Formats: sequence, structure tokens, C-alpha cells
Amino acid sequence: MPYDFFQIPAHGGAEAAEALNRRLRSGRIAAVRKEFVLAEGAAFWAFCVEYIDGAAAPSGARNASKTAKVDYRELLPEADFKRYAKLRELRKELAARDAVPAYSVFTNEQLAAIVQTGVDSLAALGKIGGVGEARVAKYGEALLAALSQEAEV
Repeated sequence: MPYDFFQIPAHGGAEAAEALNRRLRSGRIAAVRKEFVLAEGAAFWAFCVEYIDGAAAPSGARNASKTAKVDYRELLPEADFKRYAKLRELRKELAARDAVPAYSVFTNEQLAAIVQTGVDSLAALGKIGGVGEARVAKYGEALLAALSQEAEV
């Protein structure tokens, strides 16, 4: 994994701190190690930033984990978008019930894939990227019930 190293003076290190913060916002971070160093009368913080997947984003780049927003209203056919919107409402209810962020129930991409592939069973739900056994067990029945209600309408 690639590494970047930063030193931020204990006093007057605003520019160096901003450079570190920019770098932290610009890539997928695996770990950050920090240590306070006092050597030869100099005091500073030393940071080692370790990146994931072998690629640090270039300086000034936006957070690599953020992707451009997708407008599923434009991407999906009208009937699929209606099912997608219903699933988003269900996801919101499930997230509120479990006191978790909505994306931890299903992401927008997963909901779109569920609609596009015509998921009709727990096994099919488990084949959607990023939907593992735990999500299938926890949310699968509610999702399938909502899909079957939508199909009856």
C-alpha cells in the first residue's frame, strides 16, 4: 500500500495541517498513524497516511469514494423507476426502524439493480453486488413483500 508522510509543527502549522486535511479528503484511507516528536528543540506531529488499493488520489482531487450522483429517474424506465422509488421508501422505513443510515440497508445502486434484474427470491437478492447473507436475512422478506405488492398493482 502507498504511504504519504506529513510533519505539522506544534506551533504555526496551519498550512501543513491544511495540506494533510486536503490529502485525507482526496483518497481512500486505510490508516493514519500519528506521533508527537520532540527532537533537537523542534516539536511537531508526524503523520503516516496509508492508502487503500494502491492508489492515492492526486492532490486537490475530490474524495475518491464519492461518485457522481446518478439520476435514476433518467436512467430507469418509468415503471422501473416507480418500483425503485417504492423501494427507497421501504429502505427509509427500515433504516428508521433500525436506527441506521439508509445506505446501510441498501444503496441506491443496489435498489436499482434489484429493480433492473427483477429480483423475486432471497437467492436472487443475494446475487446483487454487496448484498450478503446478513442483509438478505434482515431485510429480504420485507423487500420481497414490497416487490410483490408493487407487481400486483
